[in-house]
Order: sequence, then C-alpha cells, then structure tokens
Amino acid sequence: MGLTWAEHLSVGNALIDLDHKNLICKVNNVRNAIRARDSFMLKVAFEHLEDGLCIHYANEERIAQAVNFDFSAHKQKQQYTLSELQHLRAELLAKRGIWSDLAVAHFIGFLKTWMIEDHIVRMNMLMKPTLQSHDYTFLPGCEDDKTIHTAG
Repeated sequence: MGLTWAEHLSVGNALIDLDHKNLICKVNNVRNAIRARDSFMLKVAFEHLEDGLCIHYANEERIAQAVNFDFSAHKQKQQYTLSELQHLRAELLAKRGIWSDLAVAHFIGFLKTWMIEDHIVRMNMLMKPTLQSHDYTFLPGCEDDKTIHTAG
C-alpha cells in the first residue's frame, strides 16, 4: 500500500497541503517503479518528483517569508533532501532495474520516512502555529503575482 495523506498532516495552509498531497502521489509513483523494477518508469517518476519538490520548496519558502517564519533550517534540510534523492535516483538507475528485495525495501522505507515523518511531521509542522494565524487559503501576493504553482 502506498503513502496516503490524512487530515492530521495538514500544516494549516491550503497550497502547502495540496503540494504535499501531490508529492505523496509522486512518491508513490517512485515506489511503484522501484517495486516493478522498471528503470524507465523510475527515471520519469523521479523527474516528476524532483520537479514537484522544487516548486513545493519555492512555495514553502515564499509563504514562510510572507508570514515571518524563520526558514533557514528548513531550507538547509530541503537542499540536503534534494541531494539525497538525486543520489538515490542515480544509485537505482545505475542498477537498471536489478534491485534486490532488501534494496527495494530499504529505498521504499527511505521514501516513506522522508516524505511523511521528516518533511511533513518534523519540518513543516514547525510552521503550523504561524500558518494557523493566517487564513487557510493565504497566498502571498497572489493578487499581483501569478507565479505561484502547485507541485502537482
């Protein structure tokens, strides 16, 4: 069974929650490709995940700045995560779909731990009290600037 988003994972902002839902779907696509041992599908799934992460990270930073949340530690963790995911992708793609059951379990476990426990619960929940002091649909400068995108 893949990862699922649940209400207790809401961080108090509609755009960030929507991004998380979309990213969970993208993580599930990577998981499915790993399980299928399909290196082509894996390459595409990782590209979509990385693209979605870059958009999501930009959205998080922009919202954090607009609500005066100190984002420095968050940004460092984001850069580390992107680097780790790129390393994971390279390692898996180099094996061309020949992954042991142990490797499959390890990589799938890593993706779950990173997405749900590390990114949403440990990092993003730190922003929740600040975000909840604003409307759930708050978007910084959205009436003037049409550059906000979703990770979907």
